[in-house]
Amino acid sequence: MKTARTVLSVLAVTAGAFAGVMFAPAAAGAESIVVQSTTSTQNSGLFDFILPKFTAKTGIEVRVVAVGTGQALKNARNGDGDVLLVHAKPSEEKFVSDGYGVKRSDLMYNDFVIVGPRADPAGVRGVQDVTAALATLAGAGAPFASRGDDSGTHKKELHLWKDAGIDPQKGSGQWYRETGSGMGATLNTAAGMGAYTMSDRATWIAFKNKGDLEILVEGDKRLFNQYGVILVNPQMHPHVKVKAGQAFIDWLLSKEGQAAIAAYRLNDQQLFFPNAES
Repeated sequence: MKTARTVLSVLAVTAGAFAGVMFAPAAAGAESIVVQSTTSTQNSGLFDFILPKFTAKTGIEVRVVAVGTGQALKNARNGDGDVLLVHAKPSEEKFVSDGYGVKRSDLMYNDFVIVGPRADPAGVRGVQDVTAALATLAGAGAPFASRGDDSGTHKKELHLWKDAGIDPQKGSGQWYRETGSGMGATLNTAAGMGAYTMSDRATWIAFKNKGDLEILVEGDKRLFNQYGVILVNPQMHPHVKVKAGQAFIDWLLSKEGQAAIAAYRLNDQQLFFPNAES
């Protein structure tokens, strides 16, 4: 019995530690909401910067579940959250049209970049056409680390491969390596194996283990990265905290929230650019 109690105690502690990783702690008695969001908003430090401002104004605590966009959409469809904040516009629009979200609003944007080893063995540095760069990488069999996790970044990457007329799956396990991980872990993989990869710029700026990696391809309009915010539909999931969730969305879209997003900088660089409709 003592052993059983010990095991249960360890499991309880482990579960509590895991929950602490997933959610920011809420003050006792404070109203709170759950936001299903992409990893880039969390890993970049944006939430750490803006959420205290919102909580100080409203008293509402925001608990963030930071996963890939695909998983965040699934979680929200299952009712595991009040607000969805991700970056895959076609999937977001389908989420709303299927009845799972009330309304989608543009929130902010940045862009994606192709990074790779400083020596650039495939020779894509400075290429202005991202699909041409990807075609060059595939033709050279240059190692490319893909998130492979149905995230917003992965969705965009696959769309760009399709535009380039290339099926990267034909190189799976050879030059095309799917990590099934978040952006930070995928960047670590690329740095470790001297591979190319695609990253959202915010995570790249915040990433500390750049090693030999550099931005090689940027600036193509097809690398535009739009973020949207949606209230989960209470008609699908009656437990959704409509008032508090909408208060958070309204604040993000307000002049105050948009200014807070614009004010967040790392290494003297702005990471996200607000573009909510006025």
